[in-house]
Amino acid sequence: MAKTLRWGLLSTARINRAVIGPIKAAPRSELVAVASRDEARAQAYAQEWDIPRVHGSYEALLADPDVDVIYNPLPNTMHAEWTIKAAAAGKHVLCEKPVVTTLADLDRVEAAAAQHGVTIFEAFMYLHHPQMRRLQALIAEGVLGEVQMVNGWFHFYLPPERSSNIRLNRELGGGSLWDVGVYPNSAAIVVTGGKAPVAIDAVQRIGESGVDVLMQAQLQFASGAVAQISSGLRQPGRGRLIVVGDEGEAQLPVPWKPDLDGPNGIELSRRDGATETITFDPIDPYLCEVQAMEACVLDGADPVVPLTLSREFLTSVLGIYRAAGA
Repeated sequence: MAKTLRWGLLSTARINRAVIGPIKAAPRSELVAVASRDEARAQAYAQEWDIPRVHGSYEALLADPDVDVIYNPLPNTMHAEWTIKAAAAGKHVLCEKPVVTTLADLDRVEAAAAQHGVTIFEAFMYLHHPQMRRLQALIAEGVLGEVQMVNGWFHFYLPPERSSNIRLNRELGGGSLWDVGVYPNSAAIVVTGGKAPVAIDAVQRIGESGVDVLMQAQLQFASGAVAQISSGLRQPGRGRLIVVGDEGEAQLPVPWKPDLDGPNGIELSRRDGATETITFDPIDPYLCEVQAMEACVLDGADPVVPLTLSREFLTSVLGIYRAAGA
């Protein structure tokens, strides 16, 4: 078994900047290649980011025998096609969220992973960070008691004059819920038992390009817990996660990009009035997910975000859109 994972970037997408440093910093990874349909662009990108190999097509990257893992940052509606093609080429895949936008495509991705014996998981970097791992442990240990209520939101401002941005492109899977609402949606599912909600109410505001620029949803889970989540593309940047049980409450002031958007920390309040702030040594959450791929491929570890969990996330997102009348 190889001791190092060799990574290739499937396009020169802007989000690559979040993972280039972590891949280079990870102890058992190296960044070896980048692909673009415009070879000149790929050459310039490789020079800028010191990437040794360049491919002038996505197909050429997948055919490269010196690449083990593909990072797929393509537009949402292209995730399934190229993740499946990468799996067929024997490559493991870290796919940006959402891993797919339909349950039928998720079936195909799962089948490809099983058929070709590769690891595929969705790039929810915050779920790999020690902050979120500790929150899950606190819940499992009963520190909060029975989880009864979850509040989560993720908003930022994308001005109307940037309507060409893929986040606002309906055909490419744009919209606030697909882009950032998947964070509080996934968190609500994880902290309430890992299953999609059994009932959903939602309202949305549609922007000039036809996608939701505001989505608010109420999710009810089989346990009786209720979550209220919100996502938006036309509000000041803000995010928070609050989990309330009958024994205590946990607040994460920087839930989605801890140690990047602000310091990590869990603010814990117990029913008896005791308070505590739990902090962790700073670490880039994108590095955490790169190391998770290392553990899966090199050590045989189970994914933190298996495709079975992604199915619960996707089922909920699709339900929210239906409830909102999309």
